[in-house]
Amino acid sequence: MLVGGIIIGIIVSAFPFVFFLRRSTVKANNESVVGSVELLSSEAEVHVAELDSVLNAIPLGVVVTDEQGNIILGNHIAAGVGILRHIDVLVDEAAERIIKKSRETGSVVRETLELFGPPPRTLVIEAMPLEGSKSIAIIEDISERTRIDAVRTDFVANISHELKTPVGALSILADTIRDEDDLKVIHRLSSKMVKEANRMAQTIDDLLELSRIELDGSVVPEPVSVYSVIAESIDRMAYFAAQAGIGVVSQLPEDDCVVKGDRLQLVSAVSNLIDNAVKYSEKGDKVTVRVTSLDTTIEISVSDEGIGIPQSDIDRIFERFYRVDRARSRGTGGTGLGLSIVRHVMNNHGGSVNVTSQEGEGSTFVLTLLRPSGNTAVNNI
Repeated sequence: MLVGGIIIGIIVSAFPFVFFLRRSTVKANNESVVGSVELLSSEAEVHVAELDSVLNAIPLGVVVTDEQGNIILGNHIAAGVGILRHIDVLVDEAAERIIKKSRETGSVVRETLELFGPPPRTLVIEAMPLEGSKSIAIIEDISERTRIDAVRTDFVANISHELKTPVGALSILADTIRDEDDLKVIHRLSSKMVKEANRMAQTIDDLLELSRIELDGSVVPEPVSVYSVIAESIDRMAYFAAQAGIGVVSQLPEDDCVVKGDRLQLVSAVSNLIDNAVKYSEKGDKVTVRVTSLDTTIEISVSDEGIGIPQSDIDRIFERFYRVDRARSRGTGGTGLGLSIVRHVMNNHGGSVNVTSQEGEGSTFVLTLLRPSGNTAVNNI
């Protein structure tokens, strides 16, 4: 830890002042000596304040212990993980054991501590001896990094599977069609090849769309007509809905609503909700897109009459590649990325997405966006 080395250097250089201020029992009758002690004490207080300020600005937990293992210095990060306030026995015991081992061996000791929550946490504790039988421990919370690594691993595994499946199917179909003489069979197999190729292309397109939205981060807000977003989103999905025998209708307020954001991202979010509703509906069902104008927010909802979502799946549907019904999703060409795209768009716009669902009765997804203040010129491009 580079930062840990810097911290140790700061503490070692400032520790004499800390030690003096907190342990001083100087007694003197000579007024000049007393004055010198008071001046030195004042300087020590300044150094301690500066040290506390520096330590509390560093995103790592820091504790210093004396020869008996008592904590004589620490920052707010150390308190946050439970060491200073003794709110987590496991962390306390681990820190004491690692510091003791470091003091006894005279070497750096580093261990990773897994805490199974909730919420689950992963801490790295590194201890080393200081001069004068004292020890220092650096505590780093790597929970978020560990979570991101796990998500990345799952993502690679999922995308590998999603691309390998159609590629494998294409290979088998190509081998079969190469030796086939029956034109009807060739036509049927070639149609399947086109379907698998389209599925792979859709996965890649969704990945590129998700990557673009994630990289865009916070958008440059521009006034956007909600009418135009709904119209383009429905137009995008009209052909696929018609092919599935599903009607898509809109219920809009009399006056157009305006939000601030990225028009293309908003169209992408609403289109994905409509696409999702169509895929999980039966022939003859209806998908309804509504806009509700409230005092401070504007809500865009997409409701279907489809199969609904089990309550056990609600918390996971916005994860990449997660599907409630994998067999159905594969049959309709779903990639499992659509709702993840929706969530990222809402995050970029400071909005939210919520869902209510009843199995066998359908689902409703609601996008909530802040209503802009003042007059705005609408971007319909």
